[in-house]
Amino acid sequence: MTEPHCASPTLLRPQWPAPAAVNAVLSTRLGGVSAAPFDSLNLGAHVGDSPEAVAENRHRLIRAAGLPMPRWLRQVHGRRVVRLPLDDVEQTAGEAARLPEADACFTTQAGVSCAVLVADCLPVLFCDARASVVAAAHAGWRGLSAGVLEATVAALPVAPETLMAWLGPAIGPVDFEVGEEVRQAFVERHVDSLQAFRSSAPGRYRADLYALARIRLRAAGVSRIYGGSGSTLSEPQRFYSFRRDGTTGRFAALIALR
Repeated sequence: MTEPHCASPTLLRPQWPAPAAVNAVLSTRLGGVSAAPFDSLNLGAHVGDSPEAVAENRHRLIRAAGLPMPRWLRQVHGRRVVRLPLDDVEQTAGEAARLPEADACFTTQAGVSCAVLVADCLPVLFCDARASVVAAAHAGWRGLSAGVLEATVAALPVAPETLMAWLGPAIGPVDFEVGEEVRQAFVERHVDSLQAFRSSAPGRYRADLYALARIRLRAAGVSRIYGGSGSTLSEPQRFYSFRRDGTTGRFAALIALR
């Protein structure tokens, strides 16, 4: 397991042909101050970690990423999309009750960060070819089946064909076992979703969130899709995983216009 109190956050940059005016970053669990089981760069204020540690981790993140502090969301595995900025109320790690309830956000303003927190769910970042809009979406299987990616694409003030999307780290198809009800939730909307499930036992399937997201994005008109590999569950040194650990932290995907 990772050691807390690392010197600085270990961040990853999406590999996609985004315009230079787009600043996107993915945190890992490395480089924060939280103690086990949240060690060490936990960014989630709702998981039982020390509020002071979360606040310090968030400040470390934005300093290392060169981004403004994001307007964090109260994510509920739904499909609501909000436009940022909402207001100028300063947030701290302990203000969860005041956070906007949504699972995706976007902005057309420079200097405003969009962010989602994850620990097995799929983070998806968006931008357009002209760098006029950026967005971030939280797509676990519930939100994905409910249409959070389609809702995000529809909310953006640009044509879908001008968009590109990057799929960040999520639980992989080898590790994500689900029941028949999950498969049916996707197949009822898109029969092509059958290809994203592999039988593992009677009534049980291995689900490929990356493939399901690509199906939904292409149906919404987004053809330029990048990322989408690996598994958070199988990388305990880099990523939090709720399914692996239960009580654990959250990492984040962030994007902003410079």
